[in-house]
Amino acid sequence: MKVSEILKVKGDILYTVTPDTAMLDAVHTMAEKDIGSLVVMEFGSLVGMLSFREVMKTMDRNNGSVGNDTVRKHMDDHPITITPETEVNEVRRIMLEKHARYVPVMDAKTLYGVISFYDVARAVLEAQSFENKMLKAYIRDWPAEGDE
Repeated sequence: MKVSEILKVKGDILYTVTPDTAMLDAVHTMAEKDIGSLVVMEFGSLVGMLSFREVMKTMDRNNGSVGNDTVRKHMDDHPITITPETEVNEVRRIMLEKHARYVPVMDAKTLYGVISFYDVARAVLEAQSFENKMLKAYIRDWPAEGDE
């Protein structure tokens, strides 16, 4: 299974901010939309990611407050990216190795979406459930000895 298949099921809603967005506004967007990350775009290009991880680190440094800084100061400015053609098992490996919960999907300079650890887990579970059903159907229809 490829990332492009997950994106088809997931849909194409993507939430973005600019690096000059106030951290408080970014956190409000994340809470309001019930999302764990925001893509940071500047002049039409991906320049970073802001996830719960960066928000928590910011709050830890500011004694429980997100402060008055902009996203630029706290974003991950070198996010790991994958392509629509990346295989799901490779995405799982990358996410586990890099401790990345959210990974932008890029093809050259075009942003297609963000894949979360949850999206990958759901896709793998659905694929395994489908395979399980097919195997059970195959076993039920197995010809008895001598029916050949």
